[in-house]
Amino acid sequence: MRFKLYILLLFTSSLFAQKVTTSIDSTSKKIGAEFKLTLKTETDSATKVKFPNGKFFGALEVIQSYKIDTIKNGNRYELIKKYGLTQFDSGKYIIPKLPVLFNGKAVFSDSIKIEVADVKVDTLKQKMYDIKDIAKADSSSNWWKYLLVLLLIAVIGYFIYRYIKNRPKKDIEEEIVFKTPIEKATTLLQQLESKELWQKGEVKSYYSELTDIARTYIEEEINIPAMESTTSELILNLRLTAKKKKLKLTQETLQNLEKVLKQADLVKFAKVKPLDYEIEEDKKRISSSIVVIHNSIPVIVEKDDELAIWNEQQKEKARLEKIKKAKQSQTITIVSISAGVVILCLSILIYIKGFDYVKDGIFGNPTKELAEGKWIFSEYGNPGIKIETPEVLKRIDASKQLSKENTALIKSLQVFTYGNVYKDFYVFLSTTSFKKEQETDLDKSVEGSIKELERQGATTVLVKTDDFETQNGISGKKAYGTLTMINDKIGKSEKMYYQLLIFKQDGGLQQILIMHKDGDSFGNDIADRILNSVELKQAEK
Repeated sequence: MRFKLYILLLFTSSLFAQKVTTSIDSTSKKIGAEFKLTLKTETDSATKVKFPNGKFFGALEVIQSYKIDTIKNGNRYELIKKYGLTQFDSGKYIIPKLPVLFNGKAVFSDSIKIEVADVKVDTLKQKMYDIKDIAKADSSSNWWKYLLVLLLIAVIGYFIYRYIKNRPKKDIEEEIVFKTPIEKATTLLQQLESKELWQKGEVKSYYSELTDIARTYIEEEINIPAMESTTSELILNLRLTAKKKKLKLTQETLQNLEKVLKQADLVKFAKVKPLDYEIEEDKKRISSSIVVIHNSIPVIVEKDDELAIWNEQQKEKARLEKIKKAKQSQTITIVSISAGVVILCLSILIYIKGFDYVKDGIFGNPTKELAEGKWIFSEYGNPGIKIETPEVLKRIDASKQLSKENTALIKSLQVFTYGNVYKDFYVFLSTTSFKKEQETDLDKSVEGSIKELERQGATTVLVKTDDFETQNGISGKKAYGTLTMINDKIGKSEKMYYQLLIFKQDGGLQQILIMHKDGDSFGNDIADRILNSVELKQAEK
């Protein structure tokens, strides 16, 4: 009994949760007035409810989609969703049945007939006014795109500027490749003087660079670890190397070099501030010491002139290769920083707006452009189908494809399409009128349409069928599901979602097929808007 009672309660709860109550504040209003449509349902906390979302409900424009009101009633919740609808043409209209999804299963609201009345204007009694000036249009909502691009360029430029400005000095020096150590030392001493560091009060930085130039020269020219040695160790190694390699270094040169190095140690570690003339003398001592050391190195004369030339060529080749690599490294670094900034900005935008929003904005989305473009409401074929589409459907001559047997039965066949079955969005519309009244089985008509899709390359076709009713109360058959469309010409396949509507009337058959990429939200919105706009007419006899 408990088990049976549980099943009964579950079934009753399910039925109750799937009930949608439909109401409207008034069934008759003047042009441009707001009709307030209310959809109400009751459900539990475990059921996910999704109300319809679109710009048009049939021929009525949705001018306001109000927030859902939630009222707790014991363990259940009453959800109330309101819409503001309007129409700017007088006449009688039908608010179609709207799907409300309960855990993915659609339950339709009731259709409601309304009337939009003309506004009568008595020009004899109404006071007349001059025509107003043209009102300034609201600024485009795309302004943020231009602002984002400007900010992106500014950020990239700032990071590149900061990188070049704050790059370590040693990295900059390495980009300039010199033929000889003496050339490098002389050039760096000239650059140091042009900076005017000690004149600006940066005495410590001046002595640090001055002694680094001298140590680097000694290390590259004589091959002793000058950069890692203390002042005493450097002078000792220099004396020993001079004796070993028979360098013509005077005692005065070594003393001058040692004096400047010790002075630099006092400036860097004891915060001593030499006088201006002392700084000038130390600079002269370093320059003189470097020249003396260079002149003291024995000149090795190549016996073979060709070998000497080859050695110079190899040195020059190595120098140019090093410059090339330095430039490539700088370019790669700048490009990497720029790419990093772009990726960062895109990541922030994706976090705020979502991936699809960024993807559609950068690469474009054909179905998004269709959904947001200007739509056309037109009538096609006989029996006539009134339908709203983002583009005008083009007439296709299908009479040549009819067999002799079908030609004897069919009075007229008219086919209209947009796109094709291999593209992002496809609409197919056909109307058929018969010479004599036919007994048409809609289920077999659905099977025939599916077979035609398979003939065009559709595979793995999943089919669900349901009854369908238009705004003016004409019943038909709806088939929907997914399929894989294979284009043999280009060897490409795409999973598509399709919806097929078939109606039979006295002397006529009407068919609408809509296909778009599976999971395309804009494609879903377009298809829903098209299907909600369908109006059928009787065949002409």
